[in-house]
This record gives sequence, C-alpha cells and structure tokens, in this order.
Amino acid sequence: MTNSDDKNADQNPEHHDPDFPGLDEDDHSLFGALEPTSSHFLARLRGYFLTGLIIVGPVAITIYVVWWFINLVDGWVKPLIPNSYLPDNFLPFNVPGVGLVFGIVGLMLIGALAANLFGRTVVSYGVILLDRMPVVRGVYRLLKQIFTTVFSKQGTSFKRVGLIEFPRKGLYVIVFVSGDPPGEVKEKLNGEELMTVFMPNAPNPTTGFVMFMPAKDVILLDMAIDDGAKLVISAGLVAPKQSKLKQLAEQVKKKQGAPTVVPPKEEEPAA
Repeated sequence: MTNSDDKNADQNPEHHDPDFPGLDEDDHSLFGALEPTSSHFLARLRGYFLTGLIIVGPVAITIYVVWWFINLVDGWVKPLIPNSYLPDNFLPFNVPGVGLVFGIVGLMLIGALAANLFGRTVVSYGVILLDRMPVVRGVYRLLKQIFTTVFSKQGTSFKRVGLIEFPRKGLYVIVFVSGDPPGEVKEKLNGEELMTVFMPNAPNPTTGFVMFMPAKDVILLDMAIDDGAKLVISAGLVAPKQSKLKQLAEQVKKKQGAPTVVPPKEEEPAA
C-alpha cells in the first residue's frame, strides 16, 4: 500500500528532495519532465536517453567553450611571455591557462597605470593617434562605446523590460527600455513624453530595432533584464520564475476563501 504523502510529493512539481539540497525548482522539473510514463521498454530507454542528454549537454558545451577560450588566450599571450617564465619548460606536460593568468595580470597592471597622471597621458596620446587614422578610428570608437556601455559602472544599460504592440494591434513583443531619447528628438516631436526602447530579434538579441515611442504605449513589466533576455533567446521556451506572483495569488485566494465578518451596525441614539 502506497502512502498518500508519497503520492502527493511525487505529483507536486515544487517538491524538493532532501537528498539533493542544492537543486532548485528547475533542476527538479528537469528530472521529472522526461520521466517515461509508458511501461514499454524502448519508451523508457528513450526517456532515459533524453534526460541524460539534457543533463550532460549543457555541461559538455560549457566545458568546451571554456576550454576553447583558454586555448585561444594562451595562443595569443604565450608567445609574448619569456621562456624563463613558462612552466612548460620545467614540467614534462603542458599547463593550460598560463596565458590567461598572465593576460589577467597584465590587464590589471594596465588599469593601475591608467589610474595615475602618467598613464592617462600615455593613453590620451594613444587615443589621439588612433583618431587620426581614417579607417581605424571608426572601428575604435565603435568598440570603445560598446565596451564602455557593457562594463561601465555608470549604469548605462537597459532600465526595464516592457511590452509594445507589434506588428499590429493585439500582438505584443518584448522590448528593453534604454531611457530617455535625445533632446533633439523630443523637440522635433513636439515635446511628447517618449521612451527609447530596443526591440530584439529572437533568438539573436544582438540585432533588432531602436525606436522612440510614446511612454503611454509602453507597458512596463516587473521582469528582470536577465529574464527578459532568456525569454527572447529561447524563443519563449524559458519563462522566468513567477514565485512572487504565485505567492500573491495564494494570498488573494486565502482572502477570498476566508469568511467575511460584517461588523455590527451601531444603533442610532433615540431622538
């Protein structure tokens, strides 16, 4: 005879196994998503194969990308390192990641030198030299703007996630709110309250359209920027967690199910 608690635990997708305390809700749903329901032997083998592929695939691809990046940096940096500093000359095997370590240390030293007056002077002369080159200056300015936007601590990134109606009324797409449009755009459009939004193309969010839209036509969401990016990259397959919304919904249900107590009316004093 099966215990009813065990059945409820198996049917509840939010149940956390105490033997796997490090797994979150997505990991538990991953193990149960492709669990074979058929008793057929080949169907069960197919379910086990797909489950193993989902588990091993992301790990293998991550390891491959990291290994490729390490080898790429080693190929660039190792030729610049003197042989006396390479551990490969003292060990009978190749040590991966030496170029990456030296590259990180070199970037830190360059950043420390650029923080003082001498370093800023050298950097400014280098920028002036690049600005005088006809083709190189356009590429340099573009790359500098991209790196400054991505890695700057000044908050020059997307502010919110929103929805707009596109390509017709009744259809909505995800957009990222960049901020206020330039002043000239506001003046040309009669000073209407506008928002600068970026509408990415799925599944490649690096391409899309930059639009200046009326603020009243943008529906702002409480979704995080990372969750919005995941939703676009996965073509809507990976939805963000809505734990807060579930808690609010449960609270509303409890309030609706609780009996409402009507306070007694106060008796009016006799005239």
